[in-house]
Amino acid sequence: MHETDPLAALNKMRRIATGLLALMAVVFVTARIYEGVHPAVGFVRSFAEAALVGALADWFAVTALFRHPLGLPIPHTAIIQRNKDRIGASVANFLEHNFMTREVVAGEFARIDFAGAAARWLAHDDNSKAVGRQLAAVVPALLRLVEDADINRFIHERLGSLMRQVRFAPMLAEVLSLLVADRRHQELFDHLLVMVANALEQNQAFIRQKIHDNSPRWMPRAFDDRFFERLLAGLSSVLEEMKHDDSEWRARFQVAVEELIADLRTSDDYEAKIAALLSSGLQHPVFSTYIDNVWQEVRSRLLADVASPESRIAARLAQAVHGLGAALEGDVLVRDKLNLWLREFATETIVRRRGAIAELVERVIAQWDGETVAQKFELHVGKDLQYIRINGTVVGGLVGVLLHLVSLAL
Repeated sequence: MHETDPLAALNKMRRIATGLLALMAVVFVTARIYEGVHPAVGFVRSFAEAALVGALADWFAVTALFRHPLGLPIPHTAIIQRNKDRIGASVANFLEHNFMTREVVAGEFARIDFAGAAARWLAHDDNSKAVGRQLAAVVPALLRLVEDADINRFIHERLGSLMRQVRFAPMLAEVLSLLVADRRHQELFDHLLVMVANALEQNQAFIRQKIHDNSPRWMPRAFDDRFFERLLAGLSSVLEEMKHDDSEWRARFQVAVEELIADLRTSDDYEAKIAALLSSGLQHPVFSTYIDNVWQEVRSRLLADVASPESRIAARLAQAVHGLGAALEGDVLVRDKLNLWLREFATETIVRRRGAIAELVERVIAQWDGETVAQKFELHVGKDLQYIRINGTVVGGLVGVLLHLVSLAL
C-alpha cells in the first residue's frame, strides 16, 4: 500500500505510538529491577513510569473517541459511534453557518477569474481541438434523438399545434408593409418589367412561330410577320410606359398591393387559404419524399464527416471555440461582466441551497452506522491524534523526572 494512503499513514503512526508505550513499559520494569545499582537509575525509572502512565492515559482517551478500549463497554467511550447523529447535525450546522455564508462564498469567488481561466484554456490549440471533437461527437446522439419515433411524433405534434396557432396572413401583411414603406415593392415591379422585356427579347423567334402556327393556312406569311411586329411593338411600348414613376400601371400596382395588405390583415378568407395551402403542401407525398431524401443525404454526410479523423465539422467547431477564447481573452470589459455574473450566480446558488446541502450532510451521516462514522473520522484525524499519544508519553516522562527531583529535594 502506498505510503501516502491515509490508512497506511494512520497505521504507521499508531505503531510508533504503541511501540513507544511498550518501550516505556520495558524500560520501567528494567529500571525498577536495577534501581539500587546506581542513583541515576531512579531518574530513568521515574521517567519511564510517568511516561507509561501518560501513554496509557492518552491511548485510552484517543481510543475512547472511536471505540471501546479493549472491547470493554466502559461508560463514556466509543463517543463518536454513540453520538453520530448529533455529530452529523453539528457538522452540517457548522458547514452551513461558517462555510456557506454569503460573505465567505462571495469572498472566495471574488479571487477567481472564471472567464479569464476559461478564455486562456479555450485559446490553447489542443484544448479547442479537444472541445471541437467532443462537440462533434454529440452529432450522432442528436441525430438518434431526432429520429426516435416518440421524439419525432412529439415534434410533429408540437409543430402542428404551433402552426395552427400562428396567423400567417397578418404576418405576411406586416412583411409587405415593410416592403412598401421602403418602396421595395416598386423595385420588385421594376425587376418584373425587366424580366418580361428580356423574355420577349429572347423568345422572339418562338413567339413568331407560334403566331404562324395558329394563323389560317391561307394567310400569307407576310401578314403573320406584320402582326408579330405590331404585337411586339405594342408590348414594348406598354412596358416602356410602365417604367415611368407616374404611370397608371404603377399606380394600379400600388393600389393592388395596399388592398392586398388590408385584406391580409382583416380577411379570414385569406388566412384560411394560406393555412390550407401550407397544410396541403407540407402533407403532400412529393414534399414529404423530397424532405426525407434531403434529410437522409444530410444525415449520411454529417455522420461520415464526424467519423472522419479529418472532420470538417470538428475543425470548424474547434476554430470557433479557439476564436471565442482568443476574443474573450482580449476583451477585459466582457470578461469582467462575465466574472461578475458567474460569481453572483454561483454565490446565490450555493447560499440559497446551503440548507439543502447541510441537510444532505446530516442525512448521509445519519444513514451510516456508528462504526462506519468512527472509521471515517479516525481515518482523517487519527494520524494527528497519535501525536497526542507520543507527546503524552514524552511529557509524562519529563513530569516524572521533575517529580523525582522534588522528592529528592524534600
